Amino acid sequence: MFLTGKQLGEVFRKAKQNRFGIIASNVVFDTQIRALVQGYAAVGSDGLLQMSSGACKYVAGESADIKAGAHLISAMIRTFAQQFKNSGVGLHIDHATPNYFDFIVYCIENNLVTSVMIDASKEDLEENIRITKEVVDIAHKHGILVEGEIGHIKGTEDEIVSDTELYTKPEEALEFVQKTNVDLFAASVGTNHGVSKGENIVLRLDLIKEIDDLLIKHGVERGLVLHGASGLTDEQQTTAIANGVVKINKDTHYQMDMAEAIQAYWEKEKYAIVCPPDVNPNDYVPNKSKFDPRKWLIKGEEQMKKTVMEFCEVSGSAQKSILL
Repeated sequence: MFLTGKQLGEVFRKAKQNRFGIIASNVVFDTQIRALVQGYAAVGSDGLLQMSSGACKYVAGESADIKAGAHLISAMIRTFAQQFKNSGVGLHIDHATPNYFDFIVYCIENNLVTSVMIDASKEDLEENIRITKEVVDIAHKHGILVEGEIGHIKGTEDEIVSDTELYTKPEEALEFVQKTNVDLFAASVGTNHGVSKGENIVLRLDLIKEIDDLLIKHGVERGLVLHGASGLTDEQQTTAIANGVVKINKDTHYQMDMAEAIQAYWEKEKYAIVCPPDVNPNDYVPNKSKFDPRKWLIKGEEQMKKTVMEFCEVSGSAQKSILL
């Protein structure tokens, strides 16, 4: 089922109260949407699908019409998700910088999304607060959740690029949440966007707890968000959840799943579409039963479904959907 903003808020409140995490997964293709929605449902977990500005432009084709792309992604998710009654999914705008302010408002006002992230983290704190609060004021009128961020996460994620990491200061996190009233707060604690391995990064999981404790102490408890989590170990993720994280972002891992599964298929079946070196090209006939896109795309889809099921088990969200 496709969740409303109110229902997604319930999902995150339940996650925070019971200390489990919701896996937020970036999508572009229908293949990814099918894999992930079916994976969430298979383990009775709620989930959140995410679209970036770049994804919306890509989906729109040569026009790169970001609004058309958003409509397409939203429609695909809404239509497909209605088949499943034991888990819910929402749609989130991921890392929309201030230059996409009008796009965020468009998606909110046209009921395309369940939640949005305004990422003004490259601005100074005062300006970040001003921009984020403006989005919050608009979104909350339409029942849409808002995620904000302070700090820089190293690496590349779609159009977001940072060569350095900048750890979030707890006292600034408190001020940010108090003044913006965001529903979710993304802290920069050392994770990387892109390909990384958890054992090779300097991860400040203690900083997550410090921020969480400070927010609770001042009566503004929020669900915390962990970006760039594809390469983290299971232990790092479960510790982050225990320290206050309710939303764990995944993207790169799924891209690797799809690429590896499809590459393995074509390494085995390459002569279904390429003439073998020992066969006369005039005698060669391609094998439609092998090169039909439904035969090889499904390999990536199956692996992505398996991966998100495993992620939900690790994060503790399996069998905890608000719809069960």
